[in-house]
Amino acid sequence: MKKTLFTFLFIAVTVSINSQTIFGKWNSKTDAGEVDSVLEIYKKDGKAYAKVVEIMNPARKKALCVDCEGEYKDKPILGLNILSGLEKDDDEWSGGTIVDPRNGKTYQCYIKLVKPNKLKLRGYIGVSLFGKTAYWERVK
Repeated sequence: MKKTLFTFLFIAVTVSINSQTIFGKWNSKTDAGEVDSVLEIYKKDGKAYAKVVEIMNPARKKALCVDCEGEYKDKPILGLNILSGLEKDDDEWSGGTIVDPRNGKTYQCYIKLVKPNKLKLRGYIGVSLFGKTAYWERVK
């Protein structure tokens, strides 16, 4: 009986640890704390990327990234790849960029899973000391 219980607990802990991943759908919130969009983080060629898969405000569903530059200029925000090229480095993903469609600016960034359903995202210019941190919660 003890052996069966131990085996069950071992499997449960292993599954719990392995299911903690940055990949999946996440809620992005406004500064006021309201969910304004859903982003999907996915893996491609060993790197992490994220795209906008849902916009909550019906009036903004067809919004364009008018303040963005380069390849993002005037592209629909819905479907836009805002996070690109992050590589795994221990317990965080870094070395990529994030585009903020609200202001069109591109930042260096890193992301880190702080809880199974909570992701820390830090966007910055130059060094991470000069930036902004946001927390995304996993979509239930």
